[in-house]
Amino acid sequence: MSTALRPSACPGLLRIVQALDGGICRIKLAGGSISADQADAVATAAEQFASGAIEATNRGNLQIRGIGVQSAALIERLLTAGLGPKNAAGDDVRNLMLSPAAGIDRQMRIDTRGLAEQILDTLQSHSRFHELSAKFAVQLDGGEALAMLEHPHDLWLAACERDGQTLWAFGLAGCPTDRPLGAVTVQNAHALVVAVLQLFLDMARPEQTRMRHLLGELPRLAFLEQLRERVSVRAISDWQRSPEAEALHIGVHRQNTTGRCYVGAVPPLGRLAPSMLRGAAQLARQFGDSSLRFTPWQSLLLPNVNAVDTDPVLEQLRALGLLTSKAEPLARLIACTGSDGCGKGLADTKQDARQLAPLLSAGQSVHLSGCSRSCAAAHCAPATLLAVAQGHYDLYFRDAAQPGFGTLHACNLTIEAAATLLDARSRSPLDA
Repeated sequence: MSTALRPSACPGLLRIVQALDGGICRIKLAGGSISADQADAVATAAEQFASGAIEATNRGNLQIRGIGVQSAALIERLLTAGLGPKNAAGDDVRNLMLSPAAGIDRQMRIDTRGLAEQILDTLQSHSRFHELSAKFAVQLDGGEALAMLEHPHDLWLAACERDGQTLWAFGLAGCPTDRPLGAVTVQNAHALVVAVLQLFLDMARPEQTRMRHLLGELPRLAFLEQLRERVSVRAISDWQRSPEAEALHIGVHRQNTTGRCYVGAVPPLGRLAPSMLRGAAQLARQFGDSSLRFTPWQSLLLPNVNAVDTDPVLEQLRALGLLTSKAEPLARLIACTGSDGCGKGLADTKQDARQLAPLLSAGQSVHLSGCSRSCAAAHCAPATLLAVAQGHYDLYFRDAAQPGFGTLHACNLTIEAAATLLDARSRSPLDA
């Protein structure tokens, strides 16, 4: 780890960023996957060198919070467990999101893990790409049923079929459900990613850190014209990725191998105690393949569980304090750290979410954000409560015609008042 860290406000494994409740260390997981032994190492590091608070993030990574003076020992423990980058400068740019069910999803068109490994190696090994923003992100969508399709990415690739051939459709500064800009063959997918990143770095000014900034001045078709000089791109005007069903990240779901399932569970509001993580790791050893996968829904999966073992796995996950049913209101709530741990938070969002959950009807998805930065949700939730003061929120409903959180519905609500309006909304025939 001889390469120096560059300045950034984003936490990484090697860069501890301070918050009200102490330092934050972000562990970027390749494809969201972590071995049971590595999960144990995270749990132990959080206990020994921090407050014990572990968070599942909305990009399928892990964070340790409340780090004090022993940050160097924490980093060393995680590096020894194999959770770090190949070099220090490569940590920031390992922003590649896959389906948590990559390789095992019954609906997938292609296993994205091989291409993901190539891309991650390239991002870490080539110093030119270390110039990318720590927020610059790429998504690979293999056509899985379990797929987060609402998080915008600087570059996305989605597997599709044309005339019996698998292609990668791709787009810029958006989501796989957008109309694609073009398509490439499977053999050219890695070359496409490299060409897009190089072209972005060639064309963007220093202040244009994200693809959307560059495309705010440069038409997409002009970027595509330049891209065609570097890689062979096909036109694909008649394909668009369809949205997938919700809540496939929780409960038991069959895999593409007969007799095998993955089991999904949600740590309440994305927060894991070391005992939860260690317990899930032990279940992965006993019933799965000794690995865990973290999801963009701030949850975890145990893959490759024998179908006959799913009931005892669910029972033991519940005993650990994890949520295993989409019918549990708290399983559908998202909340940032809030004022308890963040200086920008205007309310204790996690405590307020726990107060809100039992007041809601089943099936309601709500995002509580302590400020307008929306750190806990990269996508626009159906309903958002934006804090304006301790215990008080503005209520927004998602509206495709409106930016940000959507349409403002009511202001300065208590949790009880917000629950009443949310319940009325859920019962309205206009929203059925």
